[in-house]
Amino acid sequence: MSELQQKRNILITSALPYANGSLHLGHLVEHTQSDIWARLMRARGHHVHYLCADDAHGTPIMLNAEKQGVTPEQLVDAQHEEHWRDLQGFSISYDHYHSTHSEENRELVEGIYLKLRDNGHIESRDVEQYYDPEKEMFLPDRFVKGTCPKCGTEDQYGDNCESCGSTYDSSELINPRSAVSGATPVLKTSKHLFVNLKNFEDMLKQWVRSGSLQSEVSNKLEEWFEAGLQSWDISRDAPYFGFQIPDEENKYFYVWMDAPIGYLACLKYVLDQQNEPLTPWIDPDSDHEMYHFIGKDILYFHSLFWPAMLYGAGQKLPTAVYVHGFLTVNGQKMSKTRGTFIKAATYLQHLEADYLRYYYAAKLSDGVVDIDLNMEDFRQRVNSDLVGKVVNIASRCAGFISKRFDGTLSAELHRPELYQEFVQASEHIAQRFESRKYNAAIREIMRLADVANQYIAEAEPWVAIKDETRQQEVHQVCSTGINLFRILMTWLAPVIPNTAVKAAEFLQTDLNKWAAIDTPLLNHAINRFKPLLARIEDETLTTIMEQSKEDLEKAATEGQAQPLSPELQNDPISDEINFDAFAKVDLRVVEIAAAEHVEGADKLLRLTLDLGGEQRQVFAGIKSAYQPEDLVGKLTVMVANLAPRKMRFGVSEGMVLAAGPGGEDLYVLEPNEGARPGMRVK
Repeated sequence: MSELQQKRNILITSALPYANGSLHLGHLVEHTQSDIWARLMRARGHHVHYLCADDAHGTPIMLNAEKQGVTPEQLVDAQHEEHWRDLQGFSISYDHYHSTHSEENRELVEGIYLKLRDNGHIESRDVEQYYDPEKEMFLPDRFVKGTCPKCGTEDQYGDNCESCGSTYDSSELINPRSAVSGATPVLKTSKHLFVNLKNFEDMLKQWVRSGSLQSEVSNKLEEWFEAGLQSWDISRDAPYFGFQIPDEENKYFYVWMDAPIGYLACLKYVLDQQNEPLTPWIDPDSDHEMYHFIGKDILYFHSLFWPAMLYGAGQKLPTAVYVHGFLTVNGQKMSKTRGTFIKAATYLQHLEADYLRYYYAAKLSDGVVDIDLNMEDFRQRVNSDLVGKVVNIASRCAGFISKRFDGTLSAELHRPELYQEFVQASEHIAQRFESRKYNAAIREIMRLADVANQYIAEAEPWVAIKDETRQQEVHQVCSTGINLFRILMTWLAPVIPNTAVKAAEFLQTDLNKWAAIDTPLLNHAINRFKPLLARIEDETLTTIMEQSKEDLEKAATEGQAQPLSPELQNDPISDEINFDAFAKVDLRVVEIAAAEHVEGADKLLRLTLDLGGEQRQVFAGIKSAYQPEDLVGKLTVMVANLAPRKMRFGVSEGMVLAAGPGGEDLYVLEPNEGARPGMRVK
């Protein structure tokens, strides 16, 4: 076996959903991304533990439980049941879904803390913060409200102003009040415990640049190193829902202390059931692997605090932390009023989970890039790709096999070289998936689906079947089509597992073994074909959005929290220009004579463009989508009369035209055949 094919021991986790609200479609970006990766690794023959849990501690849960008249344990148990139901509805294949409020987690948290303490990494000091005299509790910054000290806007949180964006200390608020009781809080001093991160600075700097993080994440962390690492407050005062700190009175572990340890607690629970030790998974010298999928809003905790805790306790560091961006819907932040803040349960009432899983996969890359769920693009892409291309291959061929050939595939393929072309693409597609370039993998799969459909269209089995002398040809053509469909569905099985189950039943074969496609299905019986997917209708999407408005109105009435991470909005369309202004734009066909990386630039390539005798230098922000060598010799279109712009790297003498949402989905404009350098585009 090659190194690539060696069986690996892999732990895969997603960030823990907070047990204080329902899952929405934003959460499903991450669960889908990690699930596809876990399914791929299983299909490639590796030993996988794919695990997650509810993040079940903290002041918000304690207060919400009190408001609902239940205990915190009852609240998190009910939320756990709902979360697990929705995750199963989206076919998220966790081997176990645990809770941070568990004995396994208590044991591991206390063990790691005591090692940190005994090794001299814990310090204590007095902290002054607001205290609610009515509720007799210290208030986290988010539970203090008042007037912004910078702009004067009322009803702002104790750590930042949503109006002017300023950050400040809660003690700076004007007219502060407790968001819990409405009382005027008082400043009070209490002893807090801290992890001294400076003790781990050298190790963290080395780990951050070890390849365990994406380059843009490492660059971001460098800014925090330059600002200086701060000691991390890991304690909270009673009353608090969490684990008590050993040898301390009325002190509890801060939720972010025990939340990441919950990954290992979930693993410990599973291993205990199987009578297996945890040691190989936490031994620094072990070859076992640990991967975390997270959103960019919790980067600091996973890339600094978490590895520091593990290192300080003498345990294995994460193999990698994979960070993704946020979700926007129709180009904007999820909105309650527009009905685009869609709960997972609401979606599942109306649509198959595989539709959304596929759309997310078609958008997700290995970068920290926000992705947009555009409802019209969602409908069209699913209908075109899954229904119109992939499923169409099986539906075009299966009827002939069932009706004319006794439901059995032929003994030979019509085009064995075409089958081998698909098989040879398999390793490349697997590597795209493993490197989390899902969008690139999907593009290649759909390109080959087009090839398969074109093959069937050219063979015209519906015409050949009328000729008695061509029956064997029809049998082989349709059997080849079914075998190509099988390959496509094997590749797509991690992405659309529900559809893959139906396809496997139709094909009477296992689609979860990646290497099985090396051998075609010959003389193989298949079942009668049944429709695998239906088209998405506009009316269905409208219903989901309307129902989401109703759901959120009900949630607001019942006082349920709906936390949202901040997300970026797309830029608005610029002011209109008239036709005369547009007519002044001189668009010319150019040949890319040379292309090279720009030292010190994250997004730019330096292009030398040939206009047909004249050459121009242009800096283009397309580095995320193209390698320089792939561009040389291409024809594209440039704005030739754009005024030169002096940049840090040199002078840019024009602009090339490109389109796309960004990242790898960015395409330079290519003119039609027959175009030549210098030709004006009209």
